[in-house]
Amino acid sequence: MNWRGLRRVPLFALGLALPSAFVLAALVVAGSLTLAAALIALAAIFGLVALVVAPLALSLSAVQAAIETIGPTAGPGAEAAAGRRLGNIVGTANGIWQAASRVARGWRARSARAEASLAAAEAVFAAIPDPQILLDSQRRIVRANPAATEFVGIVPEGNDLAASLRNPAVLAAADAVLAGGSTRVVDFTLSLAVERVMQARIARVDGVALDSTAAIVTLHDITALKLAEQMRTDFVANAGHELKTPLASLVGFIETLLGAARDDPSARERFLGIMRGEAGRMTRLVDDLLSLSRIELNEHVAPTSHVALTPLIEQVADTLELRAADRGMRLDLELPEDLPDVHGDEDELAQVFQNLIDNAIKYGKPQSEITIAASTAGRLNGGTSHVRIAVTDRGDGIPSEHLPRLTERFYRVDTARSRQLGGTGLGLAIVKHILNRHRGRLEIASTLGVGSTFTVLLQTAPPGRPGSVIEQ
Repeated sequence: MNWRGLRRVPLFALGLALPSAFVLAALVVAGSLTLAAALIALAAIFGLVALVVAPLALSLSAVQAAIETIGPTAGPGAEAAAGRRLGNIVGTANGIWQAASRVARGWRARSARAEASLAAAEAVFAAIPDPQILLDSQRRIVRANPAATEFVGIVPEGNDLAASLRNPAVLAAADAVLAGGSTRVVDFTLSLAVERVMQARIARVDGVALDSTAAIVTLHDITALKLAEQMRTDFVANAGHELKTPLASLVGFIETLLGAARDDPSARERFLGIMRGEAGRMTRLVDDLLSLSRIELNEHVAPTSHVALTPLIEQVADTLELRAADRGMRLDLELPEDLPDVHGDEDELAQVFQNLIDNAIKYGKPQSEITIAASTAGRLNGGTSHVRIAVTDRGDGIPSEHLPRLTERFYRVDTARSRQLGGTGLGLAIVKHILNRHRGRLEIASTLGVGSTFTVLLQTAPPGRPGSVIEQ
């Protein structure tokens, strides 16, 4: 029983009978009609009107109930069930119901498409590998994708962009775009453990966005591009300077062999030996330059593998033992068995210890001892625990004024001696850049007449499977 519709019938009838009631009242006042006759007439009018409006009231009430049944949260069979309940209603209700059904189906289809489009857009926004931050017209952060959260840390929505990116050039560009300017592109540098060069692109969002987005900031890491440009410049300058001397020597000896020493076997033998040495020096120089360029290119990407130091250092020492023996030197390894693993690239760390031990052999005194000692260093500056590996030689030592510059490219304390020993001036620069990539550190201490100690500090890797993130 449609009680809602029945309750509406008297209200509809009363509303429609009111004009007739006013007319009857006027006739009673004028004396043209008695009160009893007027009441009988009013009752008759009310009854007739009620009979007329009852089907309409019942139909409208039934349609209202059916529409409420097929609301936004209704299941797929709700519309059919509501239609069956309306099956016994005749008249205007059928037409109204059909129209309402069509409108409901249309809105449900549109709602489903809108939800699918929104979900797809959210998935794409979340999957974009470059950090993206959405801003409103007041430069407040509306949203940020996961890449941005990973890059700048927690991005608090509703806060000013300056809370996450404090670069004045980026903030000025964002203000200009929000004020109606065109797209801005800004290059800026982030001072982290390893300097990173970023490019920010700020573009205006045209039209009205439901989440009040007015501009979008996209960040690109262009460190590798900038490093590649700088490396090309440095390579040409450094290689040209360092190769000039051995090339000049080779040209001079070749001209001599083609001229005055053409028929002199002893001179030819001596000159060819010198030429072979100069060619070997150029080969080592090119190899070191290429190695340094490769390391610098990936310096901003920290390795995540685990490396066991004890077997690695033992293997490096074995390869250099014969060279040390040629000078009457002995390698003394002090490596504890419980030395923890470190974050790192095994080949690059092998290169670090090979360069340091090789330098100790070159510049240590003959018949002396080289000590390679490792120990745990605890937590440095309240951060991750470290391992300390110290390579100590018993050489002439290095004057203190030279120590800060030893890791510069081609810097030599004694240029003539370094070249005589086959050095390229790049060994410690390679060590520095490898340790930068590993978020490690190189410490140098030296005493004249006693010797030098080169200490490497590396972050320990927590127990478990490789792949944990190195501390930045």
